[in-house]
Amino acid sequence: MFDFFKKKREENFKNDNKLIMSTALLIHAAKIDQDFTEKEKLIIKKTLVNLGAKEEELEKIYLEAEKIEQDSNQILDFTREIKNTNDDFKIKMIESLWNIIYSDGLSDMYEDNFMRRLTGLLYLDKKVVGDIKERTRNKK
Repeated sequence: MFDFFKKKREENFKNDNKLIMSTALLIHAAKIDQDFTEKEKLIIKKTLVNLGAKEEELEKIYLEAEKIEQDSNQILDFTREIKNTNDDFKIKMIESLWNIIYSDGLSDMYEDNFMRRLTGLLYLDKKVVGDIKERTRNKK
């Protein structure tokens, strides 16, 4: 009986950590162009809900992720947890990242470089990521 509760606690911790690290990555992407807007913050929170976060936990997850992002100096810290997720989760992350990048209508060389590095770190197909980029750019 206690094993059930222990496993449930571990499962909840792992899911929370995945959401926190995903949020930190999204925040990092929003800050790359030195202009972190409210629109980008809304995209991040919408993504959290889309990834399974509960409404009442959004602010807690966001604040913890913001602190982690400020204290980190490399994206490897964020991607360790995400690279072990299923492709559906990764695709949702990539879509959200491109939405953040194109929220101002532009993608600069730093943002493009970030996405290229991230594609490799998450073991994603470049064509899939490129298709998502094109769809996102065409929507704007």
